[in-house]
Amino acid sequence: MKDKTPLYNRLLEHEKLDRSSFHTPGHKCAGFFPEHLLRLDYTELPDTDALYEASGVILESEKLLSELFATKRSLISAGGCSLAIQAMMKTARDRGKKILCVRNAHRSAINAMALLGLEPLWLTPQGSNGYTGRADPNEVEKLLKANSDISACYITSPSYYGELSDIAAIAEVCHQYNTILLVDNAHGSHLAFMKENLHPIALGADMSACSLHKTMPVLTGGAALNIGNETLCQNAKSAMALFGSTSPSYLIMSSVDLCIDYMLSGSGKSDYLRCEEKVAELKAMANEKGIIQPEGICDPLRLTLNTACAGILGEEKQIAYFESHEIDCEFCDGINAVLIFTPFNTDRDFERVRNAIENMFVSNRNFKHFFVPYQPKKILTLRQALLSPSETSALSEATGKIAADTACPCPPGVPIVMPGELIDEPAIKLLAEYGIEKVTTVTK
Repeated sequence: MKDKTPLYNRLLEHEKLDRSSFHTPGHKCAGFFPEHLLRLDYTELPDTDALYEASGVILESEKLLSELFATKRSLISAGGCSLAIQAMMKTARDRGKKILCVRNAHRSAINAMALLGLEPLWLTPQGSNGYTGRADPNEVEKLLKANSDISACYITSPSYYGELSDIAAIAEVCHQYNTILLVDNAHGSHLAFMKENLHPIALGADMSACSLHKTMPVLTGGAALNIGNETLCQNAKSAMALFGSTSPSYLIMSSVDLCIDYMLSGSGKSDYLRCEEKVAELKAMANEKGIIQPEGICDPLRLTLNTACAGILGEEKQIAYFESHEIDCEFCDGINAVLIFTPFNTDRDFERVRNAIENMFVSNRNFKHFFVPYQPKKILTLRQALLSPSETSALSEATGKIAADTACPCPPGVPIVMPGELIDEPAIKLLAEYGIEKVTTVTK
């Protein structure tokens, strides 16, 4: 180890733990990439093309990406799914200022709306058992019918817990009201390769942001903007260039290339189908033991376990439990543990999860955790709030102040307070119940 490389050293130490990875990235550090990849860290040269003016090899790669996902056009992002989300928001802004937006939107979507001057009409997802929930097609139709000036509908599917919204029904409603459907499919790139094609584009979405690296063999930061609507193709690349770095990583883009080849020419699709079968067995096993999981149609490769019903309550206890089984989870929120599977998880990895489930003893089959939807009064626009001077306030002193950032019970949850909203007594109570002690507020 070197003396002055703290991050590098820590990564080396973590590697030595030899835990099973059930978190991103999808390649699981399993040796998918050729050893000489690091030697290819080049830049824009006459023969290597340029991402935002793609006319050569990058354009060829994007055409193959489009073939893989059966889209009208697919664009590579070396700036993660955030860049694809920002481009979708620019597309919405080109059509108007008002957008119907699910309230469990990613931070990048909220920030992009603020920068672009988009005005969200919030849609609260409908959940159960404390999970984030799904966008309701009936609620979408109700809001579109009452607001003829909405330029686009933006939803998150799958949710962080794996819940899938009824994209086909929502797309039908959106198109009936001449509205485009944009889907944050960050955690669902692989959905196109399941037994049933559950990818948003296949189900009628106009655009989807897909974080390839999360569930497929792509280096972190590799993503795709997938387009299913021909009319939205022309300006998509310029929309990405508006937000993207002028120095995109050729290593990341090359890893996308290798993933495309694996899926189109190699064993990729059959590998993902086998993985789906193996995860289904784990879900059935957990269900037989009475461990609570999200209801309805969910991501086939994501296992969400309510460990609290088995007496494993609290983030520290959850992490310790899974680490004792040599497992690193994607996320533990104190009640639920989220595990992401890909074909690069080994038989040993699956066995460790089986053991972890087998050693859970359900003590409270009626354990439920309910998230209470709440939407405070809007005082400022997103743009006004996020671009205003701000300060950190103790929750006990925040009553009557205006939020300058999201206040959320957990990273993948539905924010109780959005930027520009009043932090009132009910919001204070809910935030306190989730253990949030500080909030960012607008400085008056």
